[in-house]
Amino acid sequence: MNILQVSAEYHPLLKTGGLADVTGALPAALNANGCDVRVLLPGFPAILAGLQEPTELLRFHTHGGAELRLLRGTLLGTTTVQAYVLDAPGLLDRPGNPYEDAHKQPYADNHRRFAALAWGAVQIAQGGDTSWKPQLVHGHDWHAGLVPACLLHAGGGQPLLPSVFTVHNLAYQGLFDVARFPDLGLPWSFYQVEGLEFWGQISFLKAGLHYANRITTVSPTYAREIQTPELGCGLDGLLRRRQSDLSGILNGVDGTIWNPTTDPLLPHRFGSNKLLGKARCKAALQIETGLHTHADAPLFTVVSRLTEQKGLPLVLEAVDGLVERGAQLLVLGNGDAHLEAAFLAKAQQHAGRVAVRIGFDEAFSHRVFGGSDVTLVPSRFEPCGLTQLYALAYGSVPLVRRVGGLADSVTDTQPDTLASDTATGIVFNHMDVGEFTHALQRAMALYRHPSQWDRVQRAGMRQHFSWDEAAQQYAALYRSLIPA
Repeated sequence: MNILQVSAEYHPLLKTGGLADVTGALPAALNANGCDVRVLLPGFPAILAGLQEPTELLRFHTHGGAELRLLRGTLLGTTTVQAYVLDAPGLLDRPGNPYEDAHKQPYADNHRRFAALAWGAVQIAQGGDTSWKPQLVHGHDWHAGLVPACLLHAGGGQPLLPSVFTVHNLAYQGLFDVARFPDLGLPWSFYQVEGLEFWGQISFLKAGLHYANRITTVSPTYAREIQTPELGCGLDGLLRRRQSDLSGILNGVDGTIWNPTTDPLLPHRFGSNKLLGKARCKAALQIETGLHTHADAPLFTVVSRLTEQKGLPLVLEAVDGLVERGAQLLVLGNGDAHLEAAFLAKAQQHAGRVAVRIGFDEAFSHRVFGGSDVTLVPSRFEPCGLTQLYALAYGSVPLVRRVGGLADSVTDTQPDTLASDTATGIVFNHMDVGEFTHALQRAMALYRHPSQWDRVQRAGMRQHFSWDEAAQQYAALYRSLIPA
């Protein structure tokens, strides 16, 4: 099966969050399961810099008049995945964040930039590469949401190819003023309730949800949650109508990157059968971050975008109590300015016991997982979550809220799950500081019983959230849509 994957990010070349981890790992896993997957990416500077031996296939113009070149090559660091990249300096060659300017404001022409990505997919679907033609297009998140609509229009009312659209986070919808609609290259008939219209605006995400043949999201629980008014972000009615076309496939972990037995980014390697290296990683992490080097102080960590969605106000409310009980906290992330400032203030207040590093640092995140005892993920909602999967692999016990992919991947520590060696973390239910504090106390009590703690750590490290299983589910979905 020839599959074209369309996304805005691709690890290791460009990453602002978990989307890149997925789109970077899934193609190779699918290729190992009998697919021939190629990726289409926008020509952001980091993407173009990683494109090896580029060949120009064709040129075309956007409906705003910009000229684009469709390039084909191999991505740096991969040997099995071929890539198509849209080269359009006027649209895409900008420093820093691919979506926002230096003031964290979305670029005013984002609608044009990602409409161009959709029309690039159409060019490939129409035979833009004479040596390879896709049988199905798989788009990821709102940046690729226009792809199914463009395939339908280009096919004259019948899609050129079947499509799958994956929602990684329903809260990010790609909303634009209706005055921008003429820039998209679609007729006005697509701007209606049964189309791109969303409360008087254009929604790229809704386009994907409405026009794709099948919809997936990144965990079974989140697939159910987004059909509710509470987590449907105004799209729950549409998703309920399409529930027979909607499924959840839990993300995987790339074991070639996230494996404590082989990870070159760790100061000491370790595995589930030999945890001495983890204790050494903890000591090294405490020294690196200025925390007191107390081996018996439980080290709680946060590796996250600093946003309300991640439940971080709960962590802020609980910090003082954690420190009073002898624990430490390390935070890595960036995001909302008020949360950044609040965590930095806590680090100043509790020097040696709380440490904060603002920013995104992939290599440092490996050392955090390697050295931490508990990883906190108290999210308000969480489509899948990769943090808890990395934590499990690195023997950092996840403390999570029972939502989305967190509910699907972490088994709460209870007497029966301890007895059966299936407990892998601490789970709480409600966005309530009292319940969250109780979960922290449970984690600390478990930590004070080394034999039980050891069993939970090792059970978590034995979990295998491989991309192979997810790839098999995606491949089965593709087969159901591609004509025999």
